[in-house]
Amino acid sequence: MGISNPGVNIFAGAPPMDPKSTGRVFYVGSVGVPGGVAGSDNAGANGDSPQRPFATLDYAVGYCVAGRGDVIYCLPGHAENIASSTAVTMDISGVTVIGLGRGTLRPTFTFTTATTARINVTAASVSFENCLFVANFADVATCFLITAAPAFRVVDCEFRDTSSVLNFLRCLTTTVTVNADGLEWLRNRVYSLGTTAATEMILIAGTMARPRINDNFFVGAVLDNTAILLEHGALNVTGLEMGRNIVYRPNTDTATGAALIKTTATANTGIVYNNYVGCLDVAGVLLLTVGSDYAPIENYVTGEVDKSGWLIPAAGTDA
Repeated sequence: MGISNPGVNIFAGAPPMDPKSTGRVFYVGSVGVPGGVAGSDNAGANGDSPQRPFATLDYAVGYCVAGRGDVIYCLPGHAENIASSTAVTMDISGVTVIGLGRGTLRPTFTFTTATTARINVTAASVSFENCLFVANFADVATCFLITAAPAFRVVDCEFRDTSSVLNFLRCLTTTVTVNADGLEWLRNRVYSLGTTAATEMILIAGTMARPRINDNFFVGAVLDNTAILLEHGALNVTGLEMGRNIVYRPNTDTATGAALIKTTATANTGIVYNNYVGCLDVAGVLLLTVGSDYAPIENYVTGEVDKSGWLIPAAGTDA
């Protein structure tokens, strides 16, 4: 985080508020809006309005107060490079980052310079909405690294690789033995081009309760026989809700990593439902690792060109 939070109103007049929040509102923008100036990390003159924004996200976080429900709006056209493992740290609880604009005007965070370039999340109840994240370095390990940050939420965001060798390995990774319960990963889109290593949406490296992974869209252009949405090793995940995701990657052997979830844990709980998977595996397709103990309901797979999908696993009976 760029600076320590003084916890007081640094601007003249009444602090701007968001009608949906009890907290302060800050603005970040690398380019000016009509009637305004380009962003500057200068607390005395910027950050309180779209016409006087901060220049970087991390600097804006420095003026938030834990638990107040502060909102940071990233303005249309905002562009920011994430060039190191310490470039951005979300270490104030309850902060929501909202990108303004659509299409090419969405705020864009580009990961450069190092495989360890990332956004760190170390506080509870942090959210990102409507932002674009672009990998522009080889094998960027993860976009978000979650450390002791329960209730982290990413909604309506997009993740892109620049090329087959400038790519994310994962969108989100949790560290071991931390509280990251209540993760919400909703309505995000991932366009994966990487060929140098496995690409997965989420890696959970510890136990987790109550994750929601719903309504996401993933397209991978290159064969990579690994799980697409979630891997969580030998540690149990409980209360999982994974539904209505649409994923495609031309995997020919889903048994290697299962198409949706790979795990060696056997005491998991949760529902995996109404997901649609496209791949090139035509026999013995696996959506979930055998014995994972999740309950699959109405998930469909197509492994053949020009043919509609079939129910995997096969429907059971009450006999």
